[in-house]
Amino acid sequence: QVQPVEFGGGSVQTGDSLRLSCVILGHIDSGYGVAWSRQAPGKEREGVALIDSDGTTTYAESVTGRFTLSKDDAKDILYLPMNSLTPVAPALYSCATDVFLAPGGRCARPAFGAWGPGTQVTVSP
Repeated sequence: QVQPVEFGGGSVQTGDSLRLSCVILGHIDSGYGVAWSRQAPGKEREGVALIDSDGTTTYAESVTGRFTLSKDDAKDILYLPMNSLTPVAPALYSCATDVFLAPGGRCARPAFGAWGPGTQVTVSP
């Protein structure tokens, strides 16, 4: 079972950029998707970006045009470059493999396995 490990977070200022990475060693295409999500303290997990089972990439409306999810199959790494960061609440960004988005759902869920421990992103005004 894949255990994602994220890194690349940090404390930045409005307008800055960060590139998050997620190592997913041993991931085998299972017919599900891969995704990034974020969760602020005391709030529900929010879907950020998803590559679904047919290769289609979708983004949360709040990050569309600024974030780009990509997957390097040779290295087993997911990337999430984030540009023009805005001062939203500090959040833990996590990734997961083998995810699916239920109809009407706001965030993908792992069909098996779990979200990684995450990397913290804080954006100051």
